[in-house]
Amino acid sequence: MVSNILVVDDEESIADLIELYLKSENFNVFKFYNGQDALNCIEDVKLDLAILDIMLPDIDGFEICRRIREKHNFPVIMLTAKDEEIDKITGLTLGADDYITKPFQPLEMVARVKAQLRRFTEYNLLDSPQAGSVIAFSGLVMDKDAHECTLNEKPLALTPTEFAILWLLASNRGRVMSAEEIFHRVWGDKYYTNSNNTVMVHIRHLREKMNDSAENPKYVKTVWGVGYKIEK
Repeated sequence: MVSNILVVDDEESIADLIELYLKSENFNVFKFYNGQDALNCIEDVKLDLAILDIMLPDIDGFEICRRIREKHNFPVIMLTAKDEEIDKITGLTLGADDYITKPFQPLEMVARVKAQLRRFTEYNLLDSPQAGSVIAFSGLVMDKDAHECTLNEKPLALTPTEFAILWLLASNRGRVMSAEEIFHRVWGDKYYTNSNNTVMVHIRHLREKMNDSAENPKYVKTVWGVGYKIEK
């Protein structure tokens, strides 16, 4: 099935370039140069992924991401300015799954898109023998096939990346997983120094949604200097 991808960037040359490369990979592209048109598209079209520039003339990419997360869990990739670390952290906190720094290589962008879509549609991240299609313990229930998660019988609205991280930790309970291993398994990308911030922000967001405390966690525990784990 062909995936529908939303592309929003007020720099027409960049939006057009993204569209060209995505269409060459047989994706359906819905391209806009402003935020309002993008929001209208989100309401009218069943999308599989969004690429959002942060700086737009009317509604910024952060606000679009926030509104997407009110109703949808498809992957969101943010386009950020060079070395603007605060933009990356803000986007991840609002529910973005990944970010691409301008200027970028189009082939890298296509690879990121494919990786996000693969994770969203398949969730075949794990080769752990413990991992079936459902995990249930301590009030947490995760159904990988349905992409559903509940905590104490209340639904948790997790992004694809948050779901993937929690599934990875939950299916490897008792084992400490480093930020590098989590990044490699979930993002499927090369680990860089600032990748630790990406993992850390997603873990923090997970804890907030689960009402879990970093100081006295019931679920995701930090093993300082080593990584993260969920106890058996």
